Amino acid sequence: MPSLNLAIARLVNTGNDSFAIWVVKAPYPSGNVLRDCVWLPHLTQAWQEWQQMFAGHSRLDISPGAKPNPTNPFPVDFAAPTSGQPTSYTARLMQYLGISLWGWIFDGQILNSFERSRGIAMGQHTRLRVQLEIRDPNLIALPWEIMQREPGQSSISLSQHILFSRTTSEVEPLPSLRSEQALNILLVLGEDKQRLQLDEEADMLKQTLSNGSVMASSYSGYAPCMVHTLLQPTPEELIQQLETKAYNVLFYTGHGLQGPDGGLLFLRPGMTLNGIELAQVLTSTGVKLAVFNACWGAQPAAVNHQAVPHSSLAEVLIRQGLPAVLAMRDEIAPQESHTFIKAFAAALRKRLPIDEAVAEARQQLLIVYRFNQPAWTLPILYLHPDYNGELIRNFDEGITELPETSIPGIGSLLSNACLRSLSPGGKTLQLRPGVTRIGRTPDNDIVISEPSVSKRHAEILFRNTLTGSSPVRTYYLQDLSTYGTTWVLRANTWQQIHRQEVPLQSGMQLKFGSTKSQPWEFIIDQSSA
Repeated sequence: MPSLNLAIARLVNTGNDSFAIWVVKAPYPSGNVLRDCVWLPHLTQAWQEWQQMFAGHSRLDISPGAKPNPTNPFPVDFAAPTSGQPTSYTARLMQYLGISLWGWIFDGQILNSFERSRGIAMGQHTRLRVQLEIRDPNLIALPWEIMQREPGQSSISLSQHILFSRTTSEVEPLPSLRSEQALNILLVLGEDKQRLQLDEEADMLKQTLSNGSVMASSYSGYAPCMVHTLLQPTPEELIQQLETKAYNVLFYTGHGLQGPDGGLLFLRPGMTLNGIELAQVLTSTGVKLAVFNACWGAQPAAVNHQAVPHSSLAEVLIRQGLPAVLAMRDEIAPQESHTFIKAFAAALRKRLPIDEAVAEARQQLLIVYRFNQPAWTLPILYLHPDYNGELIRNFDEGITELPETSIPGIGSLLSNACLRSLSPGGKTLQLRPGVTRIGRTPDNDIVISEPSVSKRHAEILFRNTLTGSSPVRTYYLQDLSTYGTTWVLRANTWQQIHRQEVPLQSGMQLKFGSTKSQPWEFIIDQSSA
């Protein structure tokens, strides 16, 4: 997909209102252009008015230094309403700020580069991916997602021909990403005084995310979706669950607070986790997308109305190498959040790229809550500049893998098995539906960092079979190691498996590599069988 990456930075030693806008990446060689510009007073006035109308008590007065003209803040054609409808002013304000932001960025050579890039994408019968990097922290709070070329045209984040997201170039490299066929979501409900019935809220969110049973959705072409819930976990409990490497999506809902290290997530009373701490575990456990239904996750912290650089939760996680972060620019009402989550999860299960799924869900917010209300402007998506947005792979792409559910009609029987280390202080690692890859390198689902373990050492396969009319889940261990060093304990004797596939039973002990390697116990959770 052709991509056009833009960056905005304040020019030093030229005054507070001078900026550079340039194309960092374009789909053709001469597309990387640069222009200087000045932040105009009417933009500051429109932004302040926009905050007073839409932000309420959470308004952030952080903007460039240009002072508005109080005697003539807006053009005459904007200030005068055209109808007696009470919402006409809010709609015109939304449109005015969007058009003003568009005109400030897309002008001169920048506009020419955009038009040619869009033409290249149309010629390839695809969308143009536009990513905006805002290097001046005082501009991050603005709703760039509402940029609109002219009246009657879609905003950039709602366009049928553009996929819009934010990004940053100061990032750690992407970790090795697994190719997956299912959504595996860790749903975390933290402290939130407005949601007193956590169990009910968890059940509702789980149903919203999974959108019905896997069996029912599989017939409509949807990918399977598994949701595991943590209610007000301690930081240690959250980290331990993430370290099972069973999840590709983290979904957090609860209280959030801005701060210099990515802000704070309130997991339970008296227990918080900041963005830096969360980033360390997310980037090492295979999570591709983190979604935060918390206040101001995409907003920087502010001191004396000046933004603290690189302080928003979304920025911190992306800079640490997480592929994608979706956070809220401001507060979002529960009903607005549920509308967005349902549409977003459904789009992801159609195997759409993350930015395309966000666009679909944003359109749903616009339809339900109207253009002149801020709901559709609240979700802010950050993508790593080297990430293509793929969360789960289409069936017609890549290598064919073992299906998640191999027998129609019993798709709800998902893997609920794990490997438990028998070493002192060892971990319990959850197995994936379908195939769990075990080996020494980071691209495996379970990584065993021992010299005697092969890069791609073994696989545990999960299959559904029928005994009469009753469905039965069966697990198999397959050795793929270089020297056949996979071991199974039978009759108190370690037996070597070499390029074989053997059935597993709950309680069996395994070793990978040397006979002196740590032992593992294979366990099936019978309560969910």
